[in-house]
Amino acid sequence: MADWRTHSLVHQQLQDVVLTQQQQIRRFGQTIKQREVESVSREEFDVVVKELENERLEHAKTKALLFKESEKLQFALGEIEILMKQLDREKKAFENALGSIKNKALKESTKNDKLKSKCNEIEHQMEKQDDILSRKEGQIEELYQLLAKQKDTLKQQVADFEIQKQQDAYIARVLKEKKRKPTQTLGERANSTLTV
Repeated sequence: MADWRTHSLVHQQLQDVVLTQQQQIRRFGQTIKQREVESVSREEFDVVVKELENERLEHAKTKALLFKESEKLQFALGEIEILMKQLDREKKAFENALGSIKNKALKESTKNDKLKSKCNEIEHQMEKQDDILSRKEGQIEELYQLLAKQKDTLKQQVADFEIQKQQDAYIARVLKEKKRKPTQTLGERANSTLTV
C-alpha cells in the first residue's frame, strides 16, 4: 500500500510538471506579445517564436508521455491489487482448511486413519498452492521492478524539464539584457554573455 501511495505521489508530481509547463508556455506567449509591441528586431522575434514553438512541442510530448505512463501505472497497480487480493484469499482458504483438519484430528481420534489420509491430501494441495504462490510472488516482483523503471523514467523527465527551464531563464535574461543595453557593442555583448 505504501508503494501505491509512492507511485500516486510520482504521478501527481508529473501532473504538476505538466501544469508548470503550461504556465511557462502562457508566460512565454505573453512575453512574445510584449516583444511585438516593444522595439525588437525581426531576427530576435523569430528566435523567440521558434523557441515558443519548440516549448509547445516539448510540452505536447511530455503530456502525451504522461498520459501513456499514467495508463501503464494504473494497469500495473490494478494487476498488483488483483494478485494481492487473490493471494490473500488463497492464504486464508489454506489456513482455514488446515485449521479445520487439525481440529478434527484432535477431536476425532477414532478416525485417525481417515484423518491421516486427508492430511496427506491437504499437504499435497499445500505443495501445489505453495508453487502457485511462489509464481505469483515472482509476478508481483516483476511488476514492482517495472514500476521502479517507470519511476526512474519520470524522474529523468522531470530533470530534463528542469534543464529546459534553466535554458529558458537564460534566454529571458539575454533578451532582458539586450533591451536594457540597445547600444551595446558586439564585443561588449559577447563579454556580457560570457559573464552570465
